[in-house]
Amino acid sequence: MVDSGDKQSWWKRLSGGLKRSSSALGTAISDLVSKRRLDAAALEDLEHGLIRADLGVETASRIARALAKGRYEKDLSPDEVKAILAGEIEKVLASVAKPLEITARPFVVLVCGVNGSGKTTTIGKIAARYRAAGKSVMLVAADTFRAAAIDQLKIWGERSGASVVARGPGADPAGIVFDAVSAAKHEMTDVVLVDTAGRLQNKTELMGELEKIVRVMRKVEPDAPHAVLLVLDATVGQNALSQVELFGKTAGVTGLVMTKLDGSARGGILVAVAAKFGLPVHLIGIGEGIEDLQPFTARDFSRAIVGLDS
Repeated sequence: MVDSGDKQSWWKRLSGGLKRSSSALGTAISDLVSKRRLDAAALEDLEHGLIRADLGVETASRIARALAKGRYEKDLSPDEVKAILAGEIEKVLASVAKPLEITARPFVVLVCGVNGSGKTTTIGKIAARYRAAGKSVMLVAADTFRAAAIDQLKIWGERSGASVVARGPGADPAGIVFDAVSAAKHEMTDVVLVDTAGRLQNKTELMGELEKIVRVMRKVEPDAPHAVLLVLDATVGQNALSQVELFGKTAGVTGLVMTKLDGSARGGILVAVAAKFGLPVHLIGIGEGIEDLQPFTARDFSRAIVGLDS
């Protein structure tokens, strides 16, 4: 949970970050309430508007059905529609809003995501959060295909006080992970965050590499990885669904982090992903700062994305 002193500050950043998404939903709401009555045509238009806002067919239909209950052929106010929208979105998200709990020592987290999703930055921010909570953290640069990713992780290590295990570009990722998990076990490190490659050009190669990393780390720590996080970029919209499907098959994703929610009007995609896959959503990001990555709460997100006050 966000500390009470920071809660209002986080709400302001969250609602500000989701402004574009709430505007997209606002258009659908305005179109609905501009009609004189809530009839079949109005409900169909609303469904289309919600689908355009990336909420997904299932959630859009669910919201339309909820609105129709007891209100068919009646006038609606914008606030009434927003409240119903927020309530239905919260129902979808409530079961997936879960913190990332440390259940082992070392707690090994494999972090996946396509290049450009904000994966390495997210790892750095997670490391900073754990360090601030007094945990020892190790960062593992297993994305050896991008020299920038290795450098970036080293900078985050310096900033957060986390140790970093890295080799040069082109080194064997599985070998790095083996050495890192061995060291973490010996040193009793609390959390190990493993950055992996996000190349989608060759899916077979990506799958083989991730499988090898998991196989090798289990030689040291049989239960590892204890969590497999997929970092999703909200700005890709519907493509996020295919990414969850791909990495779910190749890496056995156990939870999600969604970044760049402030970067587009497509924040509704988080609702569609939750409805389709039911994977835990641990954290969301709405800006560049360390404090802009926070635990995901269904109520706050649901109210912010429809433009309601906290």
